[in-house]
Formats: sequence, structure tokens, C-alpha cells
Amino acid sequence: MIFRSLTLFALAAVLATPPLPVHANEPAGAYLAARQAHYLNDYENAALYFTRALTGDPSNPNILEHAVAAQLSLGQVERALPVARRMEEGGFSSQVAQMVLIATEINRGDYDAVLARIADERGVGPLADGLIAAWATLGKGDMASALALFDEVADERGLRSFAIYHKALALASVGDYEAADAIYSGEADGPMQTTRRGTIAWAEVLSQLERNEDAIKVIDEAFGSDQDPQIASLRERLEAGERLNFSRIDTAREGVAEVFYSLGRALLADTSEDYVLFYSRLAEYLSETHIDSRIMSAELLDELGQFDLATEAYKRVPRDHPAFHAAELGRAEALRRAGKTDGAIEVLEQLRRSHPELPIAAAAAGDLYRQMEQFDKASAAYDEAIALYDARENPQWFVHYARAITLERQGLWDRAEADFRRSLELNPEQPQVLNYLGYSLVEKNTKLDEALDMIERAVAAQPDSGFIVDSLGWVLYRLGRYDEAIGHMEHAAELMPVDPVVNDHLGDVLWAVGRFTEARFQWRRALSFVDKENPAPDVKPDRIRRKLEVGLDKVLAEEGAPPLRVADDEG
Repeated sequence: MIFRSLTLFALAAVLATPPLPVHANEPAGAYLAARQAHYLNDYENAALYFTRALTGDPSNPNILEHAVAAQLSLGQVERALPVARRMEEGGFSSQVAQMVLIATEINRGDYDAVLARIADERGVGPLADGLIAAWATLGKGDMASALALFDEVADERGLRSFAIYHKALALASVGDYEAADAIYSGEADGPMQTTRRGTIAWAEVLSQLERNEDAIKVIDEAFGSDQDPQIASLRERLEAGERLNFSRIDTAREGVAEVFYSLGRALLADTSEDYVLFYSRLAEYLSETHIDSRIMSAELLDELGQFDLATEAYKRVPRDHPAFHAAELGRAEALRRAGKTDGAIEVLEQLRRSHPELPIAAAAAGDLYRQMEQFDKASAAYDEAIALYDARENPQWFVHYARAITLERQGLWDRAEADFRRSLELNPEQPQVLNYLGYSLVEKNTKLDEALDMIERAVAAQPDSGFIVDSLGWVLYRLGRYDEAIGHMEHAAELMPVDPVVNDHLGDVLWAVGRFTEARFQWRRALSFVDKENPAPDVKPDRIRRKLEVGLDKVLAEEGAPPLRVADDEG
């Protein structure tokens, strides 16, 4: 059993624990510190304090298991091994400990021990053990028995796609490319589910069979025309007539690494990131060349809020690897989420210099500059990205949309509107674009009928978006259709009850229909939700205060704006 959650009582105790216990070096204090670190996914401190806690309670299965889990989460399999052995020697059943034990046996080539462990039901579990047993059997040199074991797994419900994928890899690893191709193509056992790694493996198999044209067709059907550097490089080598080596799997150890990686990917949909991290870390441990598992670990750590560990994992991808650009994009995002925006910008700017042909690098830099409100730099980065995408004849609606926002923020409305409309040409019913353009037209008090049509289409696409429902209420208000606006504005406030802009808008609409007391209440709510240190650009606290002092009518008159239509007072 793996302890991945806490009871409510234990959770309360953890939350009550101070960040750095005064007696953390003592066993009891170390245990409390370890529990808190575990709750926060702080694997470094969890490993440190659970290990210290063992000095006071060396046979506690809970502490032992958490110590193994923390070390494995850090990718320190060899450090986890002695504790895992202690658990097994003590008769404690633990899946995470057994994962560590079986991986270390695979790593040293002790396939008999692996098979004995699985036969004794001390393996990883039914999802993985059949595949690991097949690879271990192949590691012993018995290909016929290994293929039979893959077939047995394929007969189990829900495991067929995994089994035939690994069977094809096993066949290719020993040079039987024709049999592997028969599985990939669906002539035998297949067809199997298409994955990125599976597609690359098939292309390499076809190239080994001197069928580069077929390999190119497989790549184009899977990845289309917008191919990242790794796929584009693979395709170029095939076009040049190069015979690609089969690089996916060379040994049984690497085959088991692929088991952990592929099953981890599949488990992501149904279980937590901290559990899947065990699988990606073991894949890394068993295969130093399995770069996808490094990136997967980094992605999981990023999702778990461990940004420094994620950054370290991304940095371990070699600069000359085709996936380097993906790792650098991930590293920049982890730095941004950690609040290290200068570091993120440096990573992206270096990537733009090293990969000048890569539009996503320029687009990512534009996104970060836009979030930092450096709109001139964002626009320049988007200019570069759009030129690169256009050169590939692969225009992207989102980049035009993002550039439009930066231009609008710089007051360059004509250029911004052109980009918004170009984005809609590429994706006509995209609700965010419809809403942003429609709302901008409303704010400029121009083309209101067109703005209303756009926003109504956006609401139809995303009826539960508070921002978009707010826009609908606001355009109706601008059109003087106050009674129609009120219901939409109230619904927007229900969807986004603490948004200052929505509450401010609701106050204006309430005032317009004569509900003055309620309007002032909403304006006060809007002020209470304003971030005083970093107010949103659409929030105008001084204007809200002025409305509270003299009312909306007088504020409009002071601004030289058209007056409201006369509305009945509810009395």
C-alpha cells in the first residue's frame, strides 16, 4: 500500500505544524517536519526529516515507506534502496519499496531475481509485472518465451495496446524489423494506439527496411505540417536517404524503462502527479538516454509546485538533443511560476538565438513579456513568431490574438483590430477573441451592433464564463438596453463574485435602472476587491469613489459622456 493521502485529523495536525520545527533534529520533531514537507510535496525536506525520524522509530512502516517515496521522488533510487530492503526484510508490504527493489535488480541485470519476485507477487502490480517479466525473459536471451509473455498480457482486458507496443519494440530491438512493422501497420496484432514515441519507432523500423518514403508518410500523417525540430530533423534525414538506426530500445533494461514511462503516461489521467512521478523517475534511472522521461519528471514537478526541482530536471536535457527546445520552454515556464521572471526571459531569449527558426520560442517570449506588461517587447516577439509561422504557411490564430492584445494595450487600436479580425479569420468562432474584440468595441463606443453579435456568439460558446457574460451585459448597457442588461450582469457577478470590474459594471447597470442603493453597495464591493498594489488595468478606483460621492449621472456629465436614459426609481 502507498500512503498518498492524509486523514482529516492528520491534515489538521500538519497544518498546525510550524514551517521549521524547533526540535526538527529530534525524532519527534523530525517526524512532524517530515509530515509537513510531505503535505507540501517538498521532497528534499521530506527525505531529510523522514530519514532522521527513522533514528527514533526504525521499524515504523509508515515512516519507512515515506522515506522511500521521498527519495524516489527526488530520483535518488540508490538512496531509497537500503530503506526498501529494510521494509522487505521486515515483512512490510509496500508497492513503492517493491518498485525500487525490482528496478535495481533490473539495473544490475539480475533477471532471475526479477522473475522470482514477480512470481512471488512482490512486483510492481498487475499493470506492469507482465510487461516487466517479458522484458526480463528477453534479457535472459529467451525471445520465444518473451513473445509468449507479451501475448499473455495482450489477452488481459485493457492491456492490449501496451502489450503489442512493447512486443513491437522487443522485436525491433533484436533486429526483426519486418515483424515489428507488421504490428505497427496492423497486419499482425495491431493496429495499436498512435503515440509520439511509437510513431518515431515505426519510422525508424521502416527506415531500417529501406522504406524511407513510407516512413515520411507515417510522420506526415501523425504530425502534419507543423513539425517541431525533432520531428522535422527526422523527416529531413529520411528525405536525404539516410538509413536511421533503431534508437528506441537496445537492451531489456531500456525496455523496462519504457514500461515505467508508458504506464506512467497512461496513469496520468486517473491518478495523482506525485504517484506518476515514481514511474518517470524509475524510467530515468533505468535509461540515461530516455530524455522523454526526464521531461515528464520535470512536468510533474512543475505541476506539483516544485519549481526548483522542475528547473533542475529540465536542465538535464542535453543541448544537442532534439527535445532541448521543449525542455527550455518548460524550464522558462517553471522559472516564471517560481516568480523568477528575469531567469525565464533569459532562457527564452537564449532559445530564440539558438533556434531562430522556431516560432514557438518567439511566441513564448511574447507571452511572457505580455504577462510582464512589457507590451512593446511582446509585440516585437509576436512579429517574429508570426513571420516564422507565415513562412511555414501555418498561421496561428492565438499569436495574432496575443499580438492584438499587446497592440491594444499600447493604444495602437487600428493595428490591434486588424489582428483580432485576422485571428477570427483563422478561427471564426473562438469565444475569447469574439469577446475581447466585442468588449473593446463596446469600450470605444463604436460598432455596437457588431460587438453585440460577437459577444452573443461568445456567450453561446461559453455560457459559464463570467468575463464573457459580463461583456454581454455591458454591451447591452452601452446600447441603453438596461432592463435586458441587468439579468446578465447579475449572472456575471454570480460567476465571478469577487471580481472588481464585474461588480463595478453591475453597480452602473443597477444605477441605470434606478436601483441606487444597490448600485452603491456594488461599487463598495468593487472597491473592496481591488488589488491596491497591482490593480487590474480595467479597474479605476478613483472613478468608483467619485460615483459613490455624486452618483453615476454626475460622473458621466463631468466626463462629457452621453447621459443615461431616464429610468424609473423603484421607490
